[in-house]
Amino acid sequence: MSRLRGFASDNNSGVHPDILQAIEKVNSGHSVGYGDDEVTRRTIVKFKDIFGQETEVFFVYNGTGANVIAIQALASPYHAVICPETAHVNVDECGAPEKHSGCKLLSIKTDTGKLTVEGIKSYMHGIGFEHHSQPKIVSITQATELGTLYTIEEIKEISGYVHQNNMYLHMDGARISNAAASLGCTFKEMTVDAGVDVLSFGGTKNGLMFGEAVLFFNQNTGAVKYIRKQTAQLHSKMRYTAAQFEALLENDLWYKNASHANKMASKLASKLRDIPQIKITQKVQSNGVFAIVPDEIIEPLQQEFFFYVWDAERSEVRWMTSFDTQEEDIDDFVDLIKEKLAVLA
Repeated sequence: MSRLRGFASDNNSGVHPDILQAIEKVNSGHSVGYGDDEVTRRTIVKFKDIFGQETEVFFVYNGTGANVIAIQALASPYHAVICPETAHVNVDECGAPEKHSGCKLLSIKTDTGKLTVEGIKSYMHGIGFEHHSQPKIVSITQATELGTLYTIEEIKEISGYVHQNNMYLHMDGARISNAAASLGCTFKEMTVDAGVDVLSFGGTKNGLMFGEAVLFFNQNTGAVKYIRKQTAQLHSKMRYTAAQFEALLENDLWYKNASHANKMASKLASKLRDIPQIKITQKVQSNGVFAIVPDEIIEPLQQEFFFYVWDAERSEVRWMTSFDTQEEDIDDFVDLIKEKLAVLA
C-alpha cells in the first residue's frame, strides 16, 4: 500500500487550502460566463501589474492546451517548432501541438533538458526552401523536464538569436514558480525582460485544482480568443480559474508553495548523496531529483512511495516534491531506501 504522499509528480498533490477557499468565495450567486466577470478582469490586471501592461492573458484548463494555443497563435502549419527532445510538447502531449497547429516539431537531443544557440543553429537550414518546414518558434521549458534551470543570461542569448532570425520564443512555464523561487528573480525578469514572446504560466503543479494561463507579450492576439475556443480551452465558468490565480499571486503564495517544494527536493538530494549506491544525474535546481538506483529496489520502493521510472535502461528514476511534501516524507523515504539496499548487501 503506497503512502498518502509520494514522489511521482507535483500533479499528484492536493489543492492548497487558500486556493480552495478562493474557489468557495466565488461560488455564490450568478456571474457572467466566459471571462466577462469581475474576478477574471481583476486577475488579469494582477498579471499585467506583474508582467507589464502590454501583457495579454488567456486562461485555459491545462498545460497542453496552453502550449497548443501559444504555438497556434504564432505559427502557420508550414512552420516548425524547435524544442528539446525531452520537452513536454514533444513527449507528453500525444502529438497535440502538431495536430492542432500543423507545425512540425524539431527536437534536439540534450543531456540537461536545455537548449543552446549552437543546438538551435543545427536546424536553421532550408530557410525559404519550399520543401522544408520553416523554423518559426523555439520552445524552452523553465524549469526543464529534468529539473534544471536556464539562467536569465541564457534565455537572453537564445531570445536574441531567435529574434535575429524572425522567430518567436515560447516558454513552457509549467513550473515557472519553482524556477523564479530558485533563481531569486521576478517573473518579468525571467520572461518579458529576457525576450520571451509567449509564456505558458503553470498553476496546477503549484497548488491549483486546475488551470493555466497563456501570456502574450507585445504580440497581436486578435486571433487567440478564437483559437482558444476551437481548442476546447474556453471555460464557461472562468471565474473559478481566475480566482485560483488571484489567490496564487496574492501575498506571494506562489513563492511559498514553490520554494517549499524546492527545499524538499534539496533535502532529499542532500540525504541521497550520503548513499553510495544512489547516483544523482542532474543538478537539483527546482523540485525534481533524478537518480540512478539499483534496479532491484525500484519496485519495492514504488509499493510504498509511488514514483516514475525515467529511463528504464539506466535504472534512472524521477522523484518530484510538492508544496505539501513534508520533511517526514523525505526522512521516511530515505530510511526505506536504506532498508531496501541493506537487503541487497
